[in-house]
Amino acid sequence: MDPALDKPAKRGVSGTVWAALILGVVVLILLLVFIIQNNVSTRFEYMAWEFSLPLGVAMLFSAIAGALIMALVGSVRIFTLGHRLRKLEKERQRIRTAVSD
Repeated sequence: MDPALDKPAKRGVSGTVWAALILGVVVLILLLVFIIQNNVSTRFEYMAWEFSLPLGVAMLFSAIAGALIMALVGSVRIFTLGHRLRKLEKERQRIRTAVSD
């Protein structure tokens, strides 16, 4: 048996989170500038609905919808990977007990 497998994996998450936060703030600033510059009311039609919104607000709503869809897909993937990891850990424990007997 390899003792290195029993040690928790080292991860440098804080640097990645920091970079993602900075990128998110930059995108947010750019989006706010876009909304402020594009405040002309625009008519939209979606299926049977007709409504009027400022163009920047409509773009903000579409960005939020895209982010929510992306988060939903990512959550499903994380759940699937977590389930697979738990199954592999149980199998690893079963093999350990079989080898040590």
